[in-house]
Amino acid sequence: MTNDDYRPALIAGLRALADFLDANPAVPVPRTVNVLHFPHRATDADMCTEVDHIAELLGTSIDPREREAGHYAASICFGPVEYRAVAILAARRAQYEAERSYEGCIQPDPIPDQNAAQAA
Repeated sequence: MTNDDYRPALIAGLRALADFLDANPAVPVPRTVNVLHFPHRATDADMCTEVDHIAELLGTSIDPREREAGHYAASICFGPVEYRAVAILAARRAQYEAERSYEGCIQPDPIPDQNAAQAA
């Protein structure tokens, strides 16, 4: 699916959500909303180029604080609604995969049953 295929559906969905929330004030809403765009996986340079282009379209710049987390990102806010383009760089993806490789291998000690302790 290309950007042109899903773009109208996303925009219509956002408008429908806004109309629904406006018409139904009893429905709770979050304090903030984040719309995230991730470039297709490619080289770091290619993904950063895409985020640079998006930053230019947004009229903003790359967030240097994101680099510490292994991300290359630019964003724009509309009140509590944020559009963010994020490239997750190769080193961060590798670190994440290494951390996940331990999943299921380490089991924490069971938490004592507080109800049983109180009954004793």
